[in-house]
Amino acid sequence: MSVKHTQDHVFQTYMRQGRPFIKGEGTRLTDDQGKAFTDFLAGIAVCNLGHCHPAVTRAISDQAKTLVHVSNLFYTNPQADLAKALTEKSFADRVFFANSGAEANEAAIKLARRYFQRKGEKSRYRIITMTQSFHGRTMATLTATGQDKIKDGFYPLLEGFSHVPFNDIEALRSAVDDTVCAVMMEPVQGEGGVIPAAPDYLAQVRQLCDDTGTLLIFDEIQTGMGRCGTLFAHQAYDVAPDIMTLAKALANGIPIGAMLATQDAASGFDYGSHATTFGGTPLATAAALEVLSIISAPEFLDNVVKTGDYFRTQLRSLKEKYPKVKEIRGKGLLIGMELNTNSGLSAGDFVGECFKKGFIINGIQDKVLRFAPPLIIEKQEIDNLVAVLDSLLSGEDH
Repeated sequence: MSVKHTQDHVFQTYMRQGRPFIKGEGTRLTDDQGKAFTDFLAGIAVCNLGHCHPAVTRAISDQAKTLVHVSNLFYTNPQADLAKALTEKSFADRVFFANSGAEANEAAIKLARRYFQRKGEKSRYRIITMTQSFHGRTMATLTATGQDKIKDGFYPLLEGFSHVPFNDIEALRSAVDDTVCAVMMEPVQGEGGVIPAAPDYLAQVRQLCDDTGTLLIFDEIQTGMGRCGTLFAHQAYDVAPDIMTLAKALANGIPIGAMLATQDAASGFDYGSHATTFGGTPLATAAALEVLSIISAPEFLDNVVKTGDYFRTQLRSLKEKYPKVKEIRGKGLLIGMELNTNSGLSAGDFVGECFKKGFIINGIQDKVLRFAPPLIIEKQEIDNLVAVLDSLLSGEDH
């Protein structure tokens, strides 16, 4: 009855497919009729260690037996330990914990504005983001998002946001003036079509922000936690932001968000300036500690790079065979396959056909297949999916 109850009683904001899933293990999901699926989406880049990872499950279970929630009016050990671990593995000095990516980005937006407000520079409130970006569904974060379809029906939006094309340093340079407090971007645009930053772009943005005294915010909600082959995607570019946001894979499925900042940027907040009831609970931070410990291991990240390279190589073989495939791009295990618009096939067609054959993938921007599997995906599983894509592109099964 789960399908009917969902259709009758849950807001219809999602186009759900298939039967209810009742079990997950590693890269596999099983529905209530016993059908197994290989997951190449990982809960939208969330379950980076796969489903029900034994060590994470154990950390959650152990913590649930002792302390789940007390609020941020008190100290808790898992939160303190996680904050210390995150700062030791990043550019940051301080961490604010939230419940989701949108909340982490809200915190970053508020921090950037208040940083200059506290310095007496009240005219510096504008934030520049990129076209095709995605930063969340709250009023501030959807305003920051550079996609009109996300904003439809929610006008008027908040003041103080503007967008420039991604990977265009001259457009950004022209947009930055003395009213801008921050530049906010994803090192790899996920929802925008899996578009990585050009090799020199982030360094150019960093220099521009330094020259103008502007804060640089990296939204690593989808790209962080090993997804792109380094713990945080910006590390591959040898560029550090002033503020970074995390969520999704941080606790492998337990809701948590985090905003990290340098000590200087963090000075924009003081007692009472920002808060959350559930952010950084002992349960969520205990899970995240275990996840961070596993994913940050050099050998784990090396394997993500190797597996991602293998996956892209296999997909490029399809591009060489079929003119219907326009481009293969991405970093690590965040990969996009763009279809030619004149191919007669939409991303949705592939998603549906792959689902029928037991593979979970995702379509974005109507023409891009997004692959974000658990980082423990095996080469044989990749080969199995590529074989299905091959048959669909050939027209044999479509």
